[in-house]
Amino acid sequence: MFVRMCGRYTLATPASDWAALFRLDETPAVEPRFNIAPTQEVDVVRAPPGLREHPGLHLAPTGSPVPREAARMRWGLVPRWAREVGTGQPLINARSETVVEKPSFRDSYRERRCLVVADGFYEWHATGRKKQPYWIGLSDGRPFGFAGLWDRWKAADGHTVESCVILTTEANEALRDLHDRMPVIVKPEHYDLWMDPDTIPWELDPLLKAHEEEDIQFFPVTTRVNYVANDDPQCMEPMQTQTELF
Repeated sequence: MFVRMCGRYTLATPASDWAALFRLDETPAVEPRFNIAPTQEVDVVRAPPGLREHPGLHLAPTGSPVPREAARMRWGLVPRWAREVGTGQPLINARSETVVEKPSFRDSYRERRCLVVADGFYEWHATGRKKQPYWIGLSDGRPFGFAGLWDRWKAADGHTVESCVILTTEANEALRDLHDRMPVIVKPEHYDLWMDPDTIPWELDPLLKAHEEEDIQFFPVTTRVNYVANDDPQCMEPMQTQTELF
């Protein structure tokens, strides 16, 4: 089910830093981003797509490190059986509680899980008739991976589009006043379990919960983030005064 919840996020951390966190062999040639929006190209980390077809790639037993690669994908899942790309609302979020049964997501959940690289996300809180944007991230500002799914759509002429979706869960106590949902944040010690195509889906259930509230920080930012064309550090700077809002 489409849930417009996590609709913007950030990846301001230098690529060399998050590449080390995700144990990538090469640093992606990408610039920091401060206002990532649906249908844009985003950075993900995944197991090589041919891992199951080529068992030699996965030399270690289950529970050991899984090979990883960085990829760029369209944010908004396009299932491989879709007739075309770009019709209707993009599938940017998926409810973790029902992802195993929804036709758009269930195959990807079984076989094509990824980590969408981020260091924060935005949420809008209604205050009367206006909405106050907030930036939300981990307490020490470190980057992290959203639980994501990906798929590859192929056109009749052979053109392909790889795309992804971010899983959501019930918000923790700290964020519940802003929104009743939040993205699923996967902890580094669970990266391999999440990306390994041999992981049985029910083993993932403990990962699909809200991140601990004591490890979350959030603060209001200005409405500069409301406009997709604005993609600069000012988008995620703490709001100094209420007069900056409107």
